[in-house]
Amino acid sequence: MKISTSYGLLVALGLAVGLAGCNSAMQAFKKGVRQYEQGEYNLAIDNLQKAAGGKGITDQARLNYLLAESYRLSNRFPQAAPFYQKALEAGTKETDARLYYAYALKSSGRYAEALQELDKYIASRPTGKVNLEKARREAETLRAIDMISQKKIAFQPKNIGNLNSPGSEYAPVVRGDELIITSSRKEKVYKNNGLPMTGIYRIKLGQKPDETGNNPQLFSPAIFREDANEGTPAFSKDGKTMVFARGNNGKRKGGLDVDLYISRFVDNNWSEPRRLPISDSTAWDGSPAFSADGKTLYFGSNRAGSVGGIDLYRTNMDASGRFSRPVNMGRDINTPGDEMFPYVAEDGKLYFASDGHPGLGKLDIFVATRSQGVISVENLGVPVNSPFDDFGLFMIDRNKGFFASNRDGGKGDDDIYFFDDSQTTPETPTVVAENPPGANAPKRVRYFLAGTVSENGTPAAPLDSAKVRILDDATGTPIAEVVTEKPGTFGKYPLQEGKDYTILVERPGYLTKREQFTMQGRSIPPIFLKKAETDTTFEVPVLLDKVALNKTFVLENIYYDLDKYNIRPDAAEELDKLVTILKDNPTLKIELSSHTDVRAPDAYNIRLSQNRAKSAVDYIVSKGISADRLVAKGYGETQLIVQNARTEDEHQRNRRTEFKILGY
Repeated sequence: MKISTSYGLLVALGLAVGLAGCNSAMQAFKKGVRQYEQGEYNLAIDNLQKAAGGKGITDQARLNYLLAESYRLSNRFPQAAPFYQKALEAGTKETDARLYYAYALKSSGRYAEALQELDKYIASRPTGKVNLEKARREAETLRAIDMISQKKIAFQPKNIGNLNSPGSEYAPVVRGDELIITSSRKEKVYKNNGLPMTGIYRIKLGQKPDETGNNPQLFSPAIFREDANEGTPAFSKDGKTMVFARGNNGKRKGGLDVDLYISRFVDNNWSEPRRLPISDSTAWDGSPAFSADGKTLYFGSNRAGSVGGIDLYRTNMDASGRFSRPVNMGRDINTPGDEMFPYVAEDGKLYFASDGHPGLGKLDIFVATRSQGVISVENLGVPVNSPFDDFGLFMIDRNKGFFASNRDGGKGDDDIYFFDDSQTTPETPTVVAENPPGANAPKRVRYFLAGTVSENGTPAAPLDSAKVRILDDATGTPIAEVVTEKPGTFGKYPLQEGKDYTILVERPGYLTKREQFTMQGRSIPPIFLKKAETDTTFEVPVLLDKVALNKTFVLENIYYDLDKYNIRPDAAEELDKLVTILKDNPTLKIELSSHTDVRAPDAYNIRLSQNRAKSAVDYIVSKGISADRLVAKGYGETQLIVQNARTEDEHQRNRRTEFKILGY
């Protein structure tokens, strides 16, 4: 049968339109992927949405996962939930998609569904230890969410509608008779979230703080950069020294360029800001706050050595204005999640925002107190906290204050709220949870340590006759000495809250092993305690490596700057672990070897790897290890783990530092 010319033209036209639609969707998808990789999440969302509405995109799992991630990474968790769901339904291979889906569900108040997803994630046995610990803690929180929700304060925060805008206002601070805020009011748009970049603004406080007007002025021309986000100011006790955060160029690779800056009020003007030396150029440093006496600065950072994502650090300021080396505030405060926006009240209590402690939403506000050397952290409860982000608390006095939230019913993205619990009246809606008899009685928790000793291998074979000593790190004295029995077990031994311990294990024919164990951050939150007395035992597995000549061990996280061989601080931290192994095994003789990838000439790689191996050996010798126990050897690219490596992860596996047993 012959097809008419006009019909053939219609078919051809239809095919052309279909192909054009496919090409258009694919172009939008590729553009969206590029923007996502550059950290331009708001632009990526627009193009990925266009691609989703077109035809020809076969990888729906990746498309929806990138959409979900773009919403998450621009802090729009509730909007991410449906796209994580679609990505999972399409069979995404992204390991942590279900974890982030659970967080997105939680931020929408869908607690039961979030718990289901977390249980599935934990059951999948993910290899990432930090995220697995986050998931387990979050699952515990969701199982106790009703108890957390019952803590309610008898006042209602009030949105400062005259001050807030359709953009973002947060980090309120009172200085004299002015309210200082961080607000997205600049002309340049931050491509991460599509909002104007943030700056620091001031406004006169009204007689009623909740009625403060809507005409904030630029805080100071000296503290204004159009092409950067600036905000979260902290003031010294006399109000003449200010520390604030500045950074973010909108590129994903530049997401770590947020640093702390300092400015001083001299001759009635703020000085040109200068970057504080305590800032880490490879990390995000922000949300500073001074202590009540102005001598200590607290801030958030995700620098190397942090417990989780963003941790709280503290540094002391001396009389000349110099800051000491920052110190991590420990696992009682910091979690595998994020801790930020610290604030120290006049009574010395530390308030901060966290998504790692048991809470109702993404960020909740907590208060930390210390009693007899033990730190306890408590959720402030409803209505300060909600399923959304609640953060940036500042107290005017013991009863009044401000905080920020992106909860429903606000005027913009993040809004500033005012609260006053001294003005609670019978007309104020008040719901206070009733406690059952004995609920306020002190509850006691007894903590114990037990464990197993096994040979490192698959499967791990239990080892009897291994000598185990548990040492109190503060004193170096053993709290227990025991020899493992036939199943390779030891314990249980009582522990004290807040203390650090070392488990030292020895057995002939095996490398002596030190396993660190801390009670910091392991105390059970009071909200979870139901009985008058609770016993908790921590099971610690210790794996011993059998001594064998020419056996090789890879040293993790030994990195060097490009084309250099000096020992960086993060590499020194890992080499210190090898120093400990050599001290614990005084007859051990090793070869320390360095390997490169293939992205340079052979001769150059041999020379570079030899220099790197020698610098590592020199460092170890400087720590008191005899040089005749060490041999430095650079192999260049002659012993690749991944042949024909293509991805950066594969190249990194080839760029490794190892030690090999030469004698014992």
